[in-house]
Amino acid sequence: MERKLVSTLVAAAFAGLSGPAAAQISDGVVKIGVMNDMSGLYADIAGPGSVVAAKMAVEDFQKTSKSGLKVEVVGADHQNKPDVGSNIARQWYDVDKVDVIVDVPTSSVALAVNQITRDKGKAFLVSGAATSDLTGKACSPNTIHWTYDTWMLANGTGNAIVKTGGDTWFFLTADYAFGHALERDTEAAVVKGGGKVLGKVRHPFPGTDFSSFLLQAQASKAKIIGLANAGGDTINSIKQASEFGITKGGQNLAGLLVFITDVHGLGLQTAQGLIFTETFYWDLNDQTREWSRRFAAQNGGRYPSMVQAGVYSSVLHYLKAVEAAKTDDGTKVIAQMKAMPTDDPLFGKGSIRADGRKIHPAYLVEVKKPSESKGPYDYYKIRATIPADQAFRPIDQGDCPLVKK
Repeated sequence: MERKLVSTLVAAAFAGLSGPAAAQISDGVVKIGVMNDMSGLYADIAGPGSVVAAKMAVEDFQKTSKSGLKVEVVGADHQNKPDVGSNIARQWYDVDKVDVIVDVPTSSVALAVNQITRDKGKAFLVSGAATSDLTGKACSPNTIHWTYDTWMLANGTGNAIVKTGGDTWFFLTADYAFGHALERDTEAAVVKGGGKVLGKVRHPFPGTDFSSFLLQAQASKAKIIGLANAGGDTINSIKQASEFGITKGGQNLAGLLVFITDVHGLGLQTAQGLIFTETFYWDLNDQTREWSRRFAAQNGGRYPSMVQAGVYSSVLHYLKAVEAAKTDDGTKVIAQMKAMPTDDPLFGKGSIRADGRKIHPAYLVEVKKPSESKGPYDYYKIRATIPADQAFRPIDQGDCPLVKK
């Protein structure tokens, strides 16, 4: 099996850990594995940029840490395939002595890695995958779901659009775990808000030609065409919808998972007016701006997606928990992460619930018109801030076995 190792040792040892602490760190090294799509559909959303984010977290942790933790970061390409991701996870845990796997976009891959991590007693920090099942029926004492999920996207975007008159929907859905979960959660939000779903169609993942699916959506006469896909699939759906004149005909597209990298790829002329939900934007405040410029300088000038921001935030909190618990035992570190409040320059102060859900605000954003943008990556207007206690599914509604009734 080929693996693409993106980065190896990124942080040399400081002073050695002393006494009992050293004995609790397996092999004397905390090893972080960044697994994602390094070269395909989701490479811009996560990819090598997530490795950059993890390295920045290690560097920033070590600026203030006095524990002298030795940390390594490695990366691999799961190619969006659950079998490839599973093989990498087993190799990393059993042979390469990786302590924690981070990122993992593509929900089907994340669900597979989630189970392997639990079986091996390691730690899993999900930034890239969306399925809300990771804090629902598939929740694990070894996994934290960090950045966003399908319930958050559905209730943020779906509710807002229904409230403003978008009450009939047709779904264009990526045919795998993520798309199914996003369609399911958005449909529930639409119906709860008084809307109706007139139809749905599922497209291959990844897809290239969306014409037949878009024509079905057009024929449904639904006010809103919900794009339950991501990355290149979303970009191509929007471009082809524009070519068919769908939006000019009075129907609106709802990007249910859109990233700043997608807007950058589409350009403001095509993307203007899109409304969607994010949990991070580089231009929120002075701290996010300063970090994002540092990141861009190491990422070929490309600004961070919320997934890459989530990798930084989760790795930073993980390392703080390892230091506090004086161990890299996965189950113990995850428990320590839940016990400690979160605090970092990108997501601010937050917490982690018993079901593994990281809690922070979300933002309903609208893409600016070209005339409104003042420079590169100045793409969003913040239409609403969804408070942390409302942004994610209530803990008693997810059917997570870890949550006491």
